[in-house]
Amino acid sequence: MASHIFFATELEGVATFWRIYRPDGVALGFTSHDRDLFFDGLVHRAAPGMVPSAIRRSARLDDDSIDMQGVLSHSSIASDDIRAGRYDGARIEVGAVDWETLDQTVLYAGSISLLSEEDDTFSARLESAKSAFDIDYIPRTSPTCRAQFCGPGCSLSPAIHTHRAKLVSCDLDASCFSFDVANPGDFNAGEVVWLGGPAAGLRMAVRDVENGTFLLDYTLADEPPSGTAVRLRAGCDHTLATCGNRFGNAVNFQGEPYLPGNDLLARYPQLQ
Repeated sequence: MASHIFFATELEGVATFWRIYRPDGVALGFTSHDRDLFFDGLVHRAAPGMVPSAIRRSARLDDDSIDMQGVLSHSSIASDDIRAGRYDGARIEVGAVDWETLDQTVLYAGSISLLSEEDDTFSARLESAKSAFDIDYIPRTSPTCRAQFCGPGCSLSPAIHTHRAKLVSCDLDASCFSFDVANPGDFNAGEVVWLGGPAAGLRMAVRDVENGTFLLDYTLADEPPSGTAVRLRAGCDHTLATCGNRFGNAVNFQGEPYLPGNDLLARYPQLQ
């Protein structure tokens, strides 16, 4: 199938479109046209106030980044969702569409690296897929495990260490929550995924667990009702002692706990 050539004639009905794929599974579509357009299985809402910067693509390995600005006038982009982090790391597609034939092409694909809000407007800094080349994939020595818990290299099953629970109580000001689990300490440094309520779909890290209370890394805008379902993933402090004694997984430990540090030559001798 031949690709559509835009601006081949003097008069064409061409509009731009944006697609946002949030980490919580929500997909949003917008277009600069004055009416909604439906293509690729997604309704693209008319949002003429959203303006992308010039898109530059090169053959170099450096990132092709663009900015996108707009007005928070559409109900699908809520200020509370931005503050709650629902758009952090969301995937973005920007392209052109013929609003008569609906022929379209994606001109830019990437992710949101920074999303800010000021005076009822938002500004998004986008990073292209080439930003992945900036990641250092060469393992570096470290006394703690470099593997993600229940991820590649760890080999532990995420299903065994994932549990369903319900919210018992919460303190939004302190971002502290209590859940009906038998051993809350097992989830220290783990994560919480909200399955219902106003925070449904949000994934939060557990910063600390004290006296059965979970301290999360995000502050919710709205208080979830008691009994809200969540999915809890156990945590790991990435030390060899925890890996071996608690999980029996020392054979897969991805670290060097006994390697001397950089300060070995600077240490003073100790007299006995």
